[in-house]
Formats: sequence, structure tokens, C-alpha cells
Amino acid sequence: MSTANDTIDVAAVADYFTELQDRICSALQAEDSPHRFEQDDWTHGAGGGGRTRVLRNGQVFEQAGVNFSHVRGQRLPEAATQRRPELRNRPFQAMGVSLVVHPLNPYVPTTHMNVRFLVVDETSAAPVWWFGGGFDLTPYYGYVEDAVAWHRAARAACAGFGDTVYEKYKRCCDEYFYLRHREECRGIGGLFYDDLSEGGFDRCFEFTCSVGDQFIPAYQPLVARRKATPYGDREREFQLYRRGRYVEFNLIYDRGTLFGLQSGGRTESILMSLPPHAAWRYHWAPEPGTPEADLYTQFLKPRDWLAEE
Repeated sequence: MSTANDTIDVAAVADYFTELQDRICSALQAEDSPHRFEQDDWTHGAGGGGRTRVLRNGQVFEQAGVNFSHVRGQRLPEAATQRRPELRNRPFQAMGVSLVVHPLNPYVPTTHMNVRFLVVDETSAAPVWWFGGGFDLTPYYGYVEDAVAWHRAARAACAGFGDTVYEKYKRCCDEYFYLRHREECRGIGGLFYDDLSEGGFDRCFEFTCSVGDQFIPAYQPLVARRKATPYGDREREFQLYRRGRYVEFNLIYDRGTLFGLQSGGRTESILMSLPPHAAWRYHWAPEPGTPEADLYTQFLKPRDWLAEE
């Protein structure tokens, strides 16, 4: 829990988040040239606003959304107070960068990244604040070398912040991105952390910057490696089926989606995480021994990927 002795710098966090959004958009555009992001600036009714950037119908990315928001409100939503009920209905400001990338090629994995900062009672003698975020990967066709590289980058984001930090936040990611009603993981995980204030503002901000800075080195090489892989109707249909799981998680469990809607956020920006196309099949299961079945048996289970090194 943050204390009155913490000196927070809201402007520095906002500056970093906007610069991170710029860097990520530039890197993704470089993989899908000449397609570019469109920017949509918006304002929040209670104060603040954001800029939503979406790249659609590219040759590599069917839809990629990278959103920056910085909003204020008079009543902290329930999604942010489940573990801190004493903060309910207190004034707050929240900011962050959130992105979801849905590639066209089924051999390129979908990814999500989020870094965020929230302050409650900023003008009081003892404001409460915390950071949160992480990144995770959702492949449709699994490659061990890609999973190892992804988790190697996740470990690098945690380097210098404690010997057990990667293992702790990897475990949190495996537990968070889990569809309980399906009894399966959404993907191969990565990092997930929330309510981070231990160690003071500077240390927590530094860690959040490390997570944000590692996203492109983690994801861009996977895109470059897989984006030209040939595929057909079978792979595309499986991709759409698995995207259905992504939709289910985001609409049922995702705290960011719930927070955005409960705080009166901009619906179009909140739901940019949903893919443009998805599918559901009744009581379907892949044939044993197929690459589709391998996804379930080899990749959609918590696993020590760095042991594969």
C-alpha cells in the first residue's frame, strides 16, 4: 500500500505512456507497411480523455488497437475496489496504455499488453496509488521456440527487480487469463501484476516502464518470423474459433473492460480489444494428433517455458 511519504509524478507517467503508444504504433506499422493507424481523439465526461489508434484490414494485422487514456472520476468503480472496498466511491484518476493485436495470418499469435496507473484521493494528505499491467500471448498454432522467446523477454522485463518477480507474475498471468467455464488457459501467458505500490513510486514506475519497453522486443520478432507462413481455410476457421474464446474472456472476466464500462469510459475504445471476426462451433473438438489438438495439449496449460532453454 502506498503511503503519505510517497512522492508521485502523474505528469511523468502520462508522458511515458504517450511516448510508449507512439513507439508501439511505429513498430507495428513497420511490420504492415504501408498500412497505418488511424487516430481518434476523445474526451471523458468527468474529465480527461484519450487517443485511440486502430489499424484495420492490413496485410499482417486484421485489426490492431493501441489506446491511451487518462480519465478522472468522482466514484472509483467496483471493478477497482473488489479487494479495497474502503476506496469505493472515492475520487480518482486513471491512465494507461492498452493494446490488442489480432493478426490476419493464423500462424501469428494474438497479443495483449497493458500498463496502467491509478490514483485515489490525489489531493488528500495520503493519496492511494498503484500500478498494474503486463503482457500475454495467445497463439493459434504453437511453436516452442516462440513460447520460449516470449517468456525470455518477460523474464528480461523483471531483471533487476528481484529473483522471484518473473515467476510470481508469470503465475499471476496463468491464473488471471484462465477461462473457468472452459477450464482452459487463454494462451501461453506472460506477465500480469496489479496493485503494485511496494517499494515506492520510483521503483514501481521503473518496473512498469521495463514491462512496457519489453513488449515490442518480445512480439515483433514473432510477427516477422510467422507472417509469411502459408495457410488455408482450415487454419483460418480454427483461428476464428479460438478467437471466440478471446471474446468470452474479455466480456466475462477482464477487469479492464469492466473498469472502463463502469467508469463511463468510451465504449468504442474499450471494446476495440474484440476481433473483427470470430466464430463458435457447438461441442467441437480437434482431431487427436493434429496441430490444432497440440495447441490444447501442449500450449494451453501452465508450463515452465524457460526450462526448454
